[in-house]
Amino acid sequence: MSIIEKHFELEAYFHGAGKPPEQWRVGTEYEKVGIDRSTGKAIPYFGPRGVDRILRELMDRYGWQPEEQDGNIIALTREKAQITLEPGGQIELSGEPCESIHCTYGEFTQHIRELLEVSEPLDIVFLGLGMQPVSRVEEIEWVPKKRYRIMGPYMPKVGTLGQRMMKQTATVQTNIDFLDEKDAMAKFRTGMGLAPLLIAMFANSPICDGRLNGYRSFREHIWTDTDRNRSGLLKFAFFPDVSFAHYVEYALDVPMYFIVRHHDYIDMTGMTFRQYLAHGYKGERATLEDWSDHLTTLFPETRIKRYIEIRSVDSQPPELMPALSALTKGVFYDSDCLAAAWDLVKGWTWDERMETYLGSHENALSARFRRHTLLDLSKELFQIGWEGLRRQRSLNKNGDDETIYLNPLKQLLFQGKCPADLIVEKWQGELHQDIKKLIGYSAYKLP
Repeated sequence: MSIIEKHFELEAYFHGAGKPPEQWRVGTEYEKVGIDRSTGKAIPYFGPRGVDRILRELMDRYGWQPEEQDGNIIALTREKAQITLEPGGQIELSGEPCESIHCTYGEFTQHIRELLEVSEPLDIVFLGLGMQPVSRVEEIEWVPKKRYRIMGPYMPKVGTLGQRMMKQTATVQTNIDFLDEKDAMAKFRTGMGLAPLLIAMFANSPICDGRLNGYRSFREHIWTDTDRNRSGLLKFAFFPDVSFAHYVEYALDVPMYFIVRHHDYIDMTGMTFRQYLAHGYKGERATLEDWSDHLTTLFPETRIKRYIEIRSVDSQPPELMPALSALTKGVFYDSDCLAAAWDLVKGWTWDERMETYLGSHENALSARFRRHTLLDLSKELFQIGWEGLRRQRSLNKNGDDETIYLNPLKQLLFQGKCPADLIVEKWQGELHQDIKKLIGYSAYKLP
């Protein structure tokens, strides 16, 4: 392990991750809630109709290789992709970094086909929703990962909704590269600034515990009382001179969860990384591996690791899953489009950002900023992303560029709706507030 000798090594960790534009890729992480088709209840980890069985079927039929802890399968790998598990059994594909959204779409559709082919005979379905719609948090079985044994008991100490975040929610996330510190900071602050718009466009978690919850994105509301030390908007992102140093200082003062030694997880929840760096812990000294692990336990709307993560979006129906990555690539990988997107939000005060951010959770596209709704601004952002993809001109074998993956989002926006709006309308209308009908409406189907 590489022991950290000097403070500058923490910043160097980020500086060393810059890449020239020809090496930029897009990575996407897709979380999905799995349920028992007949009851709508969350599937367990253990048992003949649980997550463990699904993982073993994927290994046997499709060549995935297991990663185990204490004899339990907690992840699968195949080539550059990985299947991982969230605390409540949500199954996540961490896709390979792709040059194009055509590649991203291909890996996603293959994953869904494999997943459904092994789960449907078990009467298990996966829903295109941002939250588990039926099971209460105490009813959902914990996935037996060592890190969750530390995180789970810690969450109620720092907020009221942390275990809901862990066990009930699902997201889709896009990861992007940067050239250097200047480019990283432009993308970081723009991602943070666009968070209310992205939340509003993709809001998709209006039902939990078997009923409407009063929010278009309850998943995002949950983050407001999960752990305020490590989540939400970061004010320093909007400083004119924001730098890697600012992010390092922030990360140093966030309480830790754990360090890993010889495959064992050591509970570090009483200590910040700054304290650990200065004083060590029971003979252990801070390493770059510890720093890397710590960065994965920070949950702001836009996160910096050795790439930048856009984290504001609820998990989506299958037809919308590629749209976030497509929009992100169009906006963030064209310098003119990145500047235009920042122009949409750069004049907001901090109080306006927070008010609009919180409003997007409850009201999505109908939330207001000054004289505008977020729908107005989202349409502008959509056009910027569309233009970015058009300029990049990455074509599939049929000669289509990547704007094809934005078409489902375009149809929604020009109806003035987000996915949650459709669910609420149907729940109160043709679904008759019937969970089985909701399952039929939102379940993934074989492509």
